[in-house]
Amino acid sequence: QVQLVESGGGSVQSGGSLRVSCEASGYTYKNYRMGWFRHAPGKEREGVAAITSDGIICYADSVKGRFTISQDNAKNTLYLQMNSLKPENSAMCYCVVDGPRRVSPSLLLLPILHKYWGQGAQVTISS
Repeated sequence: QVQLVESGGGSVQSGGSLRVSCEASGYTYKNYRMGWFRHAPGKEREGVAAITSDGIICYADSVKGRFTISQDNAKNTLYLQMNSLKPENSAMCYCVVDGPRRVSPSLLLLPILHKYWGQGAQVTISS
């Protein structure tokens, strides 16, 4: 059974930084894609960043240059470092994973292409 457990959310002031982590277990895909999505009240789920087992990384335009996705394969953990945070970045952040079919990098930030979701970690940025 695939399990994704996020941690590290919290509250910071505008301009601050947070790092969320996702410990993954139970999936055996040799080829996989993992990522971070966010969901703010009144808005649709939005893909933030994704990484594949082939080393492909992509970001939403709104976070390029401020957010960094990374993984520690030895710990089966995915990270999202978020810098220069803005109040509009407040949302529930979700870790996702799926595989083994490879998908086009242009599709990696589509929610429908990720079957497994964590329970979420709240990120709140105050002005």
